[in-house]
Amino acid sequence: MARTLREVVFVEGVRTPYGKAGDKGLYAQTRADDLVIRCIRELLARHPELPKDKVEEVAIAATTQIGDQGLTLGRVAALLAGLPNTTPGYSIDRMCAGAMTAVTTVAGSIATGAIDVAIAGGVEHMGRHPMGEGVDPNPRIIAEKIVDPSALVMGQTAENLHDRFPQLTKARCDAFALGSQRKLANAYAAGKIQRDLVTVATRHKELGYGLATVDEPPRPGTTMEDLQALKTPFRIRGNVTAGNSAGLNDGATACLLASEDAAVELGMPVRMRLVSYAFVGVEPEVMGIGPVPAAEKALAKAGLTIDDIGLFELNEAFAVQVVAFLDHFGIPDDDPRVNEYGGAIAIGHPLASSGVRLMTQLARQFEEHPEVRYGLTAMCIGIGMGGSVIWENPHHAAYVASATKEA
Repeated sequence: MARTLREVVFVEGVRTPYGKAGDKGLYAQTRADDLVIRCIRELLARHPELPKDKVEEVAIAATTQIGDQGLTLGRVAALLAGLPNTTPGYSIDRMCAGAMTAVTTVAGSIATGAIDVAIAGGVEHMGRHPMGEGVDPNPRIIAEKIVDPSALVMGQTAENLHDRFPQLTKARCDAFALGSQRKLANAYAAGKIQRDLVTVATRHKELGYGLATVDEPPRPGTTMEDLQALKTPFRIRGNVTAGNSAGLNDGATACLLASEDAAVELGMPVRMRLVSYAFVGVEPEVMGIGPVPAAEKALAKAGLTIDDIGLFELNEAFAVQVVAFLDHFGIPDDDPRVNEYGGAIAIGHPLASSGVRLMTQLARQFEEHPEVRYGLTAMCIGIGMGGSVIWENPHHAAYVASATKEA
């Protein structure tokens, strides 16, 4: 039977404010699942035109799937968010690219016609569940020299990237990190971040009740002198610091995806259309290079080149990883097309949640830049992988919708 693939669109994305992991962080005594449930409820509230029984799948990612991040999180979160018991759900793990993979996985189901509407997202409570908690790596992966021992420590992989590409200096990475802080501060001042945040009620035995309304990690007063004075914890006289890396954070994201014809039929907005995506494997000890071949593969599948991309949302796990990407493609470190609202160095990186944050910010930038036709989101992924998703701007003059609402 011949089958035609359907277009998949990004309707809306939201996230919680990101908190610092630890006993004094925003969400120190808030459950992880409650964070993503809050995001799902907000999506439903923002789209009353979408009947709840039309949501046919909920895919939620977490890197450490135990405790309040376990128990088939997509299904449990769907039920607790008020979706009917006919809505199935599941969990996903691809470390930092969990939410990105949740999006591409449900997109495949939508494209083939298995479902019409889905919710995808991710959550990570690194205060409750540090990366690697409870895991038991097979000792043969080191003993048989399948990977270098440094591959299991993300900061060391970043130092390895500096070794591999000496032109990626600490000075360049510090400058990029400073730019991330400044861009985020400017975006907050212009009201560009707040519109996609959901407020979260918090409680703490010592601090009492609160309301999370803004991100906790940003350091808008950071200077180059501050960055230069930081210690390099992964290597003596190294390059990677707390200032040019993302921190340890808590937070959640969720987005609404649909076939383009279903979105039109239900009266939901189309903010982006999926063009192509790719995930690749690389040497685990230099996992930060992963976005380069992932982007190249996604571009090739779309019949595009890097010159066709007008906006980039690149996850800033480490500044060196982003600078390596820019260096490879000949893009200046301070190119205004890159992370216009700042990135994870300033905002935070709650591992499995971050992919949808990238997409949500790109969708907003598409609204502000109708002259841009294509945008790219990309991430490095632990244990040696990279992921990239290319999107099309529906506000561009050349955009042609695949569906038209009947009168």
